[in-house]
Amino acid sequence: MEDYEVITLPNGIRIAHRQIPHTQIAHCGIMLDIGSRDEQPHQQGLAHFWEHMAFKGTEKRKSYHIITRLETVGGELNAYTTKEKVCFHASVLGAHFEKATELLADITFHSVFPEKQIERERGVILEEMAMYYDSPEDAIQDDFDELVFPNHALGGNILGTTETVESFTREDLQRFIAENYDTSRIVFASVSNMPFKQVVKIVEKYLRDVPTQHTSRKRQQPTNYVPKQTRIERPITQAQCAIGRPAYGLTDPRRLPFFMLVNLLGGPGMNSRLNLNLREKYGLVYSIDASYTPYLDTGFLGIYFGTDPKKVDKANRLISQELRRLREQPLTTLQLHQTKEQLIGQLAMAEESNNSFMLMMAKSLLDIDRVEALADINADINAITAPQLQDLAQEAFQEEQFSSLTFVPEK
Repeated sequence: MEDYEVITLPNGIRIAHRQIPHTQIAHCGIMLDIGSRDEQPHQQGLAHFWEHMAFKGTEKRKSYHIITRLETVGGELNAYTTKEKVCFHASVLGAHFEKATELLADITFHSVFPEKQIERERGVILEEMAMYYDSPEDAIQDDFDELVFPNHALGGNILGTTETVESFTREDLQRFIAENYDTSRIVFASVSNMPFKQVVKIVEKYLRDVPTQHTSRKRQQPTNYVPKQTRIERPITQAQCAIGRPAYGLTDPRRLPFFMLVNLLGGPGMNSRLNLNLREKYGLVYSIDASYTPYLDTGFLGIYFGTDPKKVDKANRLISQELRRLREQPLTTLQLHQTKEQLIGQLAMAEESNNSFMLMMAKSLLDIDRVEALADINADINAITAPQLQDLAQEAFQEEQFSSLTFVPEK
């Protein structure tokens, strides 16, 4: 890809930059290849706890000075945790790029995790957990992960459990970081109007002295999946349903065609087959979506919807009907063309967001050691055939391999 550049510092940290001449905003972030799947059972929620605690004090700043540093110049400082990544990122006017870079380096590498702040943030995270539990459409996604990846960290809730969050200490945070921290698995990514050389000069100033460190950590691949059907009573009025199974990993050649197949089935477009059938034709749901998440060594397919408890069986029959159609009926030439055009357009629109591109660039470098050019992705999409998609549907949409989780109202 011609429009991004990468350099590796002696300590292994990579700097990736894309120059956009017409923008006034600089987006930058530090992404680490550490996530909730790297936690031991007693550590569940620790990566997310670290994400919170990074803002609570460094060797030279208190919490107040961290959260106001960029806000006072109209910028934003944020962070997130996923199953495989922790990321700290910022967006500011280009003139404040160095200020943002220095702050990101400070909270990522020099946090001190003050004891008083740990106690305070523990309460904040417990409230966050309660908020998600009180939202059944969010809670079912976390619980369904556990059903598909039982007894594995990929199935654990990123927020942790009440028991683990209440137990965390400063030493637990330091130990978790030390066990998983690897400078060759860290990327600083940015998108701004600045030339690459200028970006490197600034970033080097704050990251070149970060000590080199490597980890012997090996991620364990989930095995022995067994489909399971579970029904749980909850104090709700609408039934919430999840259907899915493990899928293809990041480096699997079937990843892109499967992404296209799932997009056709229940992607964000209002013309997805599930939306057209369950919402537009029968009025059974307000929303229904199918999503595919690839991980390092496996993947996850999930279909989610909410409906009247009396209509759950009909909704499931209609979903089965759409899965069967994709298994049994190859796409026509026109359907295939439209499916490709829709995905190409969606990817192009996603790349229009400079902040999203910055985050995608960092993740791609960590996952596959390169950033795929949109033109190359489009060429790969255009090479996908109808028989290829039908073969995938026949392989991945076998319903006896699907698990399901249903929340129903208490009797």
